[in-house]
Amino acid sequence: MTQVNQDKLSSARFTQATDAFVEIFTASVDFDQRMAQQDIQGSIAHASMLHRIGVLTDIEHDEIIKGLETISQEISNREFQWSIKQEDVHMNIEARLTELIGIAGKKLHTGRSRNDQVATDIRLYLRSEIDSIISLINCLQTALLDVAEREAETIMPGFTHLQVAQPVTFGHHLMAWFEMLVRDKERLLDCRKRVNIMPLGAAALAGTSYPIDRDYVAKLLEFDRPTANSLDSVSDRDFAIEFAAAGSLIMMHLSRFSEELVLWSSAQFDFIELPDAFCTGSSIMPQKKNPDVPELVRGKSGRVAGHLMSLLMLMKSQPLAYNKDNQEDKEPLFDTADTLINCLRAFADMIPHIQCKKQNMYKAAKQGFSTATDLADYLVRKGMAFRDAHEVVGLAVRLGIDSNRDLSELSLEELQQFSDIITEDVYDVLSLEGSVASRKHLGGTAPGRVREAVQLAKKQLKI
Repeated sequence: MTQVNQDKLSSARFTQATDAFVEIFTASVDFDQRMAQQDIQGSIAHASMLHRIGVLTDIEHDEIIKGLETISQEISNREFQWSIKQEDVHMNIEARLTELIGIAGKKLHTGRSRNDQVATDIRLYLRSEIDSIISLINCLQTALLDVAEREAETIMPGFTHLQVAQPVTFGHHLMAWFEMLVRDKERLLDCRKRVNIMPLGAAALAGTSYPIDRDYVAKLLEFDRPTANSLDSVSDRDFAIEFAAAGSLIMMHLSRFSEELVLWSSAQFDFIELPDAFCTGSSIMPQKKNPDVPELVRGKSGRVAGHLMSLLMLMKSQPLAYNKDNQEDKEPLFDTADTLINCLRAFADMIPHIQCKKQNMYKAAKQGFSTATDLADYLVRKGMAFRDAHEVVGLAVRLGIDSNRDLSELSLEELQQFSDIITEDVYDVLSLEGSVASRKHLGGTAPGRVREAVQLAKKQLKI
């Protein structure tokens, strides 16, 4: 009689034991065990459905539920013994269940496959992670609103091409970050709709001959509905790619925030002071205060973008339906979620403690002739064509460069040599305060508009 390895629940088909290296190479339990609670959650719902359609007796159902709850507690207490021989989280839990309750444990897998089981687990896991990430985005947005409201009148230079362009308020600048996060949250909420569809019941690829009630299971697991096609159910990873894409955009935004924080905290800009708790020193240069958290977040953006590429390449050549390739979807997905959660938490904790160096910001805003556009607009309002006004201002800027003075420091007589329509009221627009105050339309940088935007955003966040 041929002897086979009976350590595995799925070994009866084979006449040779799995090669030791292959066993390790193909196992996923080292990383997919983090979905253990989702696997148990799905199994409890599946068992309840099997009981409902008469596959499980009352006693079997109760034994399975009690056994799964025991395993859940063992895992939470870190008492569960994971085995590579059982390959993955699903087989480990099923083997332990059978060990605890006997034959009833073997009935749990009726009407399902690991293919639809893992697809369900991933969706349950990702749904929970999306909710956590959205909550952290809300925390970061709240922090931004508080600082933006506090600094609604703090003037700083606005940049294009990293050159001084026009004066803005620091509060307005922070609200630009806020708007990026609004879009990020919208994308995640939209992604969640496609995550929250249940593949359980598709079995291996073609469905099952048992009279299962997929709508009932979907309701128990709080899915919006079951999936519509069994082949697509087990092979689809679009939702994971979509999440990674949304995550990549979030990290790109955090990287942009980070870049500005790194620049602003440098001696060359000296606009802000980052809290000591989020910086480190140098091992050799005692004067250094390194912005390690923003720098690390900036670096981690490439990590998440790489995971997106990994998932795209994973799926690009797969025929229907499930393939072993899909085992490789979990580590990039898990790391994307972990990275997003950690980076968002770091920023949400750091932002409220940023201190503005207002005088340095104001001084920088006076450099680079940041009110030049205001002077051009002033001339246009006086009746001059914009292109002519552009030329006049260019001449005034040249005088300022030659004499090392800002436009607001030029005398009225000096300005009038370029246009006689300039009068004393020009200084109302050449001051930094006048410049930002004039941008009082919707979306503008005027302090009043910044405060309005903050209040509207707080209502939207219900804070």
